[in-house]
Amino acid sequence: MPAPAKPQQIMLVCGLGNPGDEYEHTRHNIGFATVDVIAAREGVRYWKSEGGAATATIVRGGRTVLLAKPQAYMNTSGGPLSKVMRAHKLAPQQVLVIHDEVDLPQGQVRAKFGGGLNGHNGLRSIADKLGTRDFCRLRCGIGRPPGKMQVADYVLRTLKGNFLQDFELEAQDAADLVEAILDKGIEGFLAE
Repeated sequence: MPAPAKPQQIMLVCGLGNPGDEYEHTRHNIGFATVDVIAAREGVRYWKSEGGAATATIVRGGRTVLLAKPQAYMNTSGGPLSKVMRAHKLAPQQVLVIHDEVDLPQGQVRAKFGGGLNGHNGLRSIADKLGTRDFCRLRCGIGRPPGKMQVADYVLRTLKGNFLQDFELEAQDAADLVEAILDKGIEGFLAE
């Protein structure tokens, strides 16, 4: 029986979201928003189109790290991510995927390695394309929808006012955690 996979040094940070202005300020796009915060902090000026994803590079701790935002819709984001990984010869254990998480309260950000997909179609697409669930995730809590609202309506609703402010603050907090993971390794940040 092979040894269980362990996380490695993160070389690719992939934010999940849906392309297009109409999705920019939705809970589902917290991954894109977080990657955009990191890119802005690092002074990224150029994004290129690569394998169906927008990619950029940053230098962190003396090494080059790839930022990626798959430009397919959330449910098919595994295709572009797997193409970028192949082009850069990266293993799943070197990838950190940032996504929205309904089972965490709004504003909580937690790192995780492997495990279940929690009904998240973006994660399912990635696991299917990579053939493994052994990749790192940054779970950005968005809480459960109120009342009888459907999850799809909740995650795709355009945020305004305080909801938008909270979303932008969470993207900043998530970017802080990504930077700490890039600087110190993910092991110390993994939640049980």
